[in-house]
Amino acid sequence: MRSVRQCSRTACPHAAVATLTYVYADSTAVLGPLAQLAEPHSYDLCVEHAERLTAPRGWEVVRLLPDLEAAAPSHDDLLALADAVREAGRRRAPEPSP
Repeated sequence: MRSVRQCSRTACPHAAVATLTYVYADSTAVLGPLAQLAEPHSYDLCVEHAERLTAPRGWEVVRLLPDLEAAAPSHDDLLALADAVREAGRRRAPEPSP
């Protein structure tokens, strides 16, 4: 089951859907799909903050995402959650005392 990363903007409670990376050498901000792993030099943004993104004056914004929308749980996520709940509900056999 994938973990939900939060938006990097201060006090934003929403889940991240895109990753923002700055290419300083080209004065470019690149907004792309949510990265598999959180990187220290990139920012995860929710739908609202990704859509409102502006770059500093003189910089270009490259958007690699045509449509932004919050990801719904996939079939695999739901199966993993059901398995976890089932496992937690099973009674465990008592440990033999030494």
